[in-house]
Amino acid sequence: MGAQLMETRIRAGVWEGVLTGMRDLPKLLVTHLEKPLSGVETTPLADRPGEWAVRVPIPVETLSDGVQTYLIVDAATEAQLGQFTVIAGAHVDDDIRAEVDLLRAELDLLKRAFRRHCLETAGNGSAT
Repeated sequence: MGAQLMETRIRAGVWEGVLTGMRDLPKLLVTHLEKPLSGVETTPLADRPGEWAVRVPIPVETLSDGVQTYLIVDAATEAQLGQFTVIAGAHVDDDIRAEVDLLRAELDLLKRAFRRHCLETAGNGSAT
């Protein structure tokens, strides 16, 4: 099994993850719109051989309306290990995830209304 990268969180403008499956110190390249980012840190996790903490500072100048995608690549093999996205601004309403979230909220509203209708109809005792 090859290297795997798992996101743990984004906090204070820094993406964090854990890289597994690499014995030696990995050299990672992180790009946004094909431009490399600086400040990427990879440090070994104590008592967990072959596991590395990865920290990627997200440059403020890369953030703008819409979806921004950052690619994480093994610099030695050029294999893509992962990616992360940041969604911001006015175009969020057009994003499919925002649409799914809105649909879930509307579905919950319809379920409550349907249940209330069923309770009211069942209590009425009249058949249609």
